[in-house]
Formats: sequence, structure tokens, C-alpha cells
Amino acid sequence: MKKVAIQGIAGSFHEDAARRYFDEDIEIVECKTFKSVCDLIDQDKVDVAVMAIENSIAGSLLNNYALIREYHLKIFGEIYIHIQMNMIANKGVKLKDVNQIYSHPIAIKQCAEFIEQNFPNAEVFEKMDTAASAKFVKENELTNAVAIGNLRSAEIYGLEVLETGIETNKKNYTRFLMLDKHGESKDKNNKASLCFEVGHYYGALARVLNTFAENEINLSKIQSVPIIGRPNEYSFHVDLNWNEIKNYERAIHLILKHVSSLSILGEYSRGDIAIHNQ
Repeated sequence: MKKVAIQGIAGSFHEDAARRYFDEDIEIVECKTFKSVCDLIDQDKVDVAVMAIENSIAGSLLNNYALIREYHLKIFGEIYIHIQMNMIANKGVKLKDVNQIYSHPIAIKQCAEFIEQNFPNAEVFEKMDTAASAKFVKENELTNAVAIGNLRSAEIYGLEVLETGIETNKKNYTRFLMLDKHGESKDKNNKASLCFEVGHYYGALARVLNTFAENEINLSKIQSVPIIGRPNEYSFHVDLNWNEIKNYERAIHLILKHVSSLSILGEYSRGDIAIHNQ
């Protein structure tokens, strides 16, 4: 059985992503931090890992880009999970009783508008993840608090759903990467994630980007990440997709003359963005 490391516990969106991606029975290995996830892969204690990399409201998780590079991990797949946030609480709790809200900081950000409008005086507490927030509310038998999370968390921990769909953007999604130490080569790969650096001279970055365009490579994302210990210097993480593999291979060959370093973080099949219920 495949061992899959996730940040968070049962009921989290990471677990949801893992179970949706792998069409087989898997063993979920829970971790408190993303670094712990990477440590388990590095030590060969798990087969693969699932790691969130960006959310359509909260943006990119820059620290996770750094971890992927630090641990020399390879991306072999991706999945987009529709994020529906719900207020869940112990049985008998009413909305008028609520003066404490628990959730993951990104989930809180995704629901900031709803919280501000409906619970302006509530204390908001950040937890390890949404599922851990639900578990905390349950185990402490809180009668004045709610957790923000998905419906699976409510089911697992025996909580009631007080409000559904409280996220600001109803087309909210999170992109999760599938990671291991070696990557997987597939004939149907049509997307890649790269990391590169360029020199400090006029047009350096533009030359790289123009090379992709000239070879009919679609640049679906570009993210600058500060280089630790080197002020005002950045690495660039880009996601590319293509229709013809020969165009991609040619573009990679050509950009080598314009970059000071280049890492191919993974080549894989592009994930579909689908809205589905939790």
C-alpha cells in the first residue's frame, strides 16, 4: 500500500486531495508541518507526498517552493480541489453563542469577509489545519466556538454544520502537487514546473520568456521567490504547458544560454480545474 505524507490530519483538504488523486488504497501519514512532510520523503519513510502550492484567494505558498528546492523533490502530478468552507460546531451550539473561531490561517483569509460581516467581535485562532480545528472544538467540548472546515471534518468528528459556503469566492480552489524523490516519466506529460535564475542586466528575464513564446509554449504561471541570504535576488518558478513535446524540448535547450541556473522540478500531466462538492 502506498504511503502518502500530508500536512494535517484526517479530514483536511490535503487528505481529500490525496484520496482523489490516487485511484487506489493509500495509507495517509499525518505531519504537523510541511518540513516534516519533506523529511519523511527524504528519509524514505513514505512513498510520496501531497503539498499545497497555491490558492486562488490566498495566493502562493512561497515557503513550499523553497522546500521543494531544498529537498530536491520532483513533481509528478497535480490536482485542483474546490474549496468550500463551512462553519461547524458541537451539537446544540447556535450562531448567537459564537465568540471564538478556529481554523487554518489560509482558510481564515478565504472567509475573512463573512467573518467580518457576521462575527466582527469574535476572537479568531489559527490552528495547524482545518481538520485540527474541528478536532480541537470537539475534544474540548466548546459551546461558544466554531471551526471552519470542510464537510468531511464535520462527519469525522461528529460536528454539526451551522453555515455552508462561507468562502468569499465560490470558485475558490487550491492546487496540490504530488511529490517524490525521482519523478515519473509519462508519455502524456504536457506540463512542467521549472526554477531558474537570470543575470542582473537589461532584458534578461524577457529573453527567457520570449523564448517560450517563440516556441509555442504557454506560460501559465510565473512566481518570483526571494533567494535566502542574497538581498534583492530572486529565483523564478514557472509553470509551462504545451501541445507538442518537441517544442518544449527545443525551448529548454534554447533558454540555457539566457539563465545562470535551471532546475526542472517536474514534468507531468496538467490537472483539470473542476468544481465539485466536498
